[in-house]
Amino acid sequence: MNTKTRTTILRILAVLAVIGISAYVFSIRERVEEFAAYGYPGIFLIALLANATVFLPAPGLAVVFAMGSVFHPLGVALAAGMGGALGELSGYLAGFGGSAVVENTAAYARVQPKVQRWGGWAVAALAAIPNPFFDLAGIAAGASKMPVWKFLLFCWIGQTIKMAAFAYAGNTSLKWFFE
Repeated sequence: MNTKTRTTILRILAVLAVIGISAYVFSIRERVEEFAAYGYPGIFLIALLANATVFLPAPGLAVVFAMGSVFHPLGVALAAGMGGALGELSGYLAGFGGSAVVENTAAYARVQPKVQRWGGWAVAALAAIPNPFFDLAGIAAGASKMPVWKFLLFCWIGQTIKMAAFAYAGNTSLKWFFE
């Protein structure tokens, strides 16, 4: 498979993921109160599980978006940011154990030098941006033997920023649409 075909397939998959997440948010709009029963620990657990998947998208951001309209968005961001950072340890550990699976990919070749050069700040910036390739940053951090505490700290900072954006967006837009 050539690079152009692979890029086209990845773009189609990205569009399908966005459509799927949107459909999921729409489908849970009436069931948000069920998730609310678990509170912040439930949000933490959902974020942890959603981010523990390596290269497989999970609807964690959709839940954070929805929970932002039920709970205080800052509390949602802090709980989801912590869960998300701990979940990202799966990518870090994959890199720490050996990153041979992704070392020869173009995306990894773009991410790895940034993590090498800017360390934790690259991890924070990449974690703050919703993108399906953050696992590559975790793998690069693990492969470069970044201390785990440093990875977790900067990942938590970036995840919390991202989760705050989604929680506050959910707080504003879902109330606007459904009230």
